[in-house]
Amino acid sequence: MNKIAMIQFTPWDKVYYFDSNNLDLTKGDKVVVGTEMGMEIGEVVGLKEYSDADGGCGCREKKGCGGCGNSADREMKPVLRVADSADLDKVAGKEEADEALKFCKKLIKKYGLPMKLSGVHFAYDGSRVTFAFIAESRVDFRDLVKDLTRHFNRSIRMQQIGIRDEARMMGDYGHCGKQLCCRGFLRGFTSITSDMAETQQCAHRGSDRISGVCGRLMCCLSYEEKGYAELAEKMPPIGARVNVDGKRGVVIGHHVLKQSVDVKFEPSGGEEKPVIVEVDLNRNKK
Repeated sequence: MNKIAMIQFTPWDKVYYFDSNNLDLTKGDKVVVGTEMGMEIGEVVGLKEYSDADGGCGCREKKGCGGCGNSADREMKPVLRVADSADLDKVAGKEEADEALKFCKKLIKKYGLPMKLSGVHFAYDGSRVTFAFIAESRVDFRDLVKDLTRHFNRSIRMQQIGIRDEARMMGDYGHCGKQLCCRGFLRGFTSITSDMAETQQCAHRGSDRISGVCGRLMCCLSYEEKGYAELAEKMPPIGARVNVDGKRGVVIGHHVLKQSVDVKFEPSGGEEKPVIVEVDLNRNKK
């Protein structure tokens, strides 16, 4: 079995996939790799095995490779080596990073730019400095980049990230009392929609209770959405007329997990008000 190394270069960036190159790697190792932008040091955040039968991790499949996650027609690069002390000494330390952030923040204030600086990354090969920021709209930072280029005498890259990326970088605890999923095991974000909350019948709780610390809908809404959707397909739609024990009623509510529905019956006999009964859809199967 071959191994893929899942490598992350900055806390706010996505995970990239590299061939482990038969190196004995473990999670947390610092490694040196060659990227399209130059040499970099990244951290191994995960490892996974694949075989040639998985789809061929030469990444030549038309729809991309299911084994390594790379896009179509993009060959997976190898890990060059585990970073040694000499490599790590070249990496910018906290003091240098803090000074860079401080200087950039002064310039942002000087130009009155509507952006929030989140982090900085110095390339291992010394060719560039990347500043991560959050902004609600497009920002014209051309003058900012000119000043930064003169100050650092390196190529400057401004990378706009989302508020969910910042939450992953900063870390926190969710409503469940556990570490944020994005900080722990999630390696990529998927689109979370209000339809997911509707399907799982939790939209009524209010946006505050189904939103994470980032202010966006919680990522965990996607975990069980498929199961809820499959269960919901087995239920009669709201407004459907059904027969229950010989009486005709209308479905007015669903209990997806319980696989039951609320059925309203119009008054009959001596009844003055409509009667609502919860009906178990599986009662005849028991």
